[in-house]
Formats: sequence, C-alpha cells, structure tokens
Amino acid sequence: MKRLMQKMRLNKDYCWILSALIVVIATAIPTIIWVNSANKIRAQRHNSQVSPVIMVPGSSATTERFNQLVKLLNQKTDRKHSLLKVNVGTDGSLTYSGSISKQDQEPIIVVGFKNNHDGYSNIKKQAKWLNIAFNALSKQYKFNNFKAFGHSNGGLIWTYWLEHYYSEYSSIINIKVLMTLGSPYNFSESNIKNKTQMLTDFIKYKSKIPKSLTVYSISGGENYESDGLVPENSVEAAKYVFPKQVAHFTAMTVTGLDAQHSSLPQNKQVVELIKQYVLQKDNQNRRMIRKSR
Repeated sequence: MKRLMQKMRLNKDYCWILSALIVVIATAIPTIIWVNSANKIRAQRHNSQVSPVIMVPGSSATTERFNQLVKLLNQKTDRKHSLLKVNVGTDGSLTYSGSISKQDQEPIIVVGFKNNHDGYSNIKKQAKWLNIAFNALSKQYKFNNFKAFGHSNGGLIWTYWLEHYYSEYSSIINIKVLMTLGSPYNFSESNIKNKTQMLTDFIKYKSKIPKSLTVYSISGGENYESDGLVPENSVEAAKYVFPKQVAHFTAMTVTGLDAQHSSLPQNKQVVELIKQYVLQKDNQNRRMIRKSR
C-alpha cells in the first residue's frame, strides 16, 4: 500500500511537470514565431531600396490633384514614377487606386481625405488620418526613408504630423526632405505680429521636428504680396518654425506663368525644383553627369 501511494504521488508529480512543460512550449512557440516574423520585417525594411515621395494636397482638393504634376515629372526621363492614391475616410478607412510598380524605387503616393475642408481643427484631423495612411503604407511597403511634399494646407498637415506623430516611426523611418508649396503658416493673416493659434502651436512644438530634416518652402509670386490667395507673409511665417531646428531650411519664390496659388503644382519652375531637390534618382543622375564631364 505504501509503495502504491508513492507511485501515485510520482505519477501526479510527473503530470504536473508534463503540464508545466506543455504550457511553456505553448507559450514559447507563438513568441518564437513573432520574434522571427519581427526580425524578418526588420531586415526587409533595413534592406529596402524604396524611397517614396508622399504628397498631400490642400483643402478642397482630392487625390487627383497632382495628376498633371506627376505627368510632368515623368516627361523626358526613362525612370517613370508610378502613382498610388490613398483616400482616407472620416472613419479612418483607406481606399486605394493606382499601383506601385515592383521595379519602381521612387514611387509617388498621394494621400487625400474625404473631409478635405479648411481650418485648423480639420488640419489636426487630417494629420491623424495621414498617420493612419502612413502607418498602413509603411507596413505594406516597408520603406526606411521617404520624402514629403505638401501643397497649400498639405504642407501644414505634414508639419502637424511631424510634430505629433513622426516620433512613432523616427527610429526606423527617416524623412529626408519636406517641400511645402504655397503653405499658409499663418493662414490668411498677412501681419506676422498677429500670430494665429496654429502658428503659435507650430512654434511651440517645433522641437519635435527632426533635426536631420531638409525643408524647402516655396511661395508663388503672382504679385509682391500674395499668390492670389495666400499672403506672402503667411508663407514666409515658416521661418518661425523650421530654421535653427532642421538641418537646412530654404525659402524660394516662383514667378511668371502658373504662379497663382491653384496653378503652382503645374508650374514649370516648381516641377524643376522637385526634380532637383526632392527626387533622389534625378539628383544622383545629375551628379553622375557632372562627374563624366
């Protein structure tokens, strides 16, 4: 009887040990799978050659806003930039059109919003929706760097995003360039002494903007005071946000034909500035040509 009791205790102990092992193994397997998957994604992102240009249009504009601009960028070059458009609903849902070619290392992605209305409160919402789209795009295409372009309020949306959302990605994704086009950093206010709440907030949180960033602020010169819609002083208010915070800040003005606010994305000078300062492949080609000479 005594031996039987000892045997039963041993069997019970074995059952406990076996159960514990099963629990440990069942817990470890998903962890191992997750770690392997995370390492694979990390390696894919690290080795990625894709460097997209992500464009955001201004208020009242849709994802079709940059069609002509992309067409002009693709002229007289063998390296065509494919075009993907992402429309973000007010519920955060994403609708895609267009595609990215597998061979394209510098695609253009346009992110637009169903609610594309003006106003600071909407810019905050649009920055949140931009973040939803950016998060999805970064997971799908696993790029480790990108360039940003914003026309009108699109530049303001990017600025708000940089100050409030970019820190989520800064350790794995580098933003190389931000180019804003006719972006009214002080809205319709032409007197810089009268800073809007938006500009005040941009200045308050500018330390969140990455110090390695290069920023180009472009204004249209239909006349000496505005581009026909946005006051020149409002565009110039970007100088209160970026200088002494980013690596390089350059303000430029384009004039002549198509220098009016709504025409700026098709302005030939703007197209050339994008080719020169935003498109990485074109910059590399230029340097190669100079060396060959």
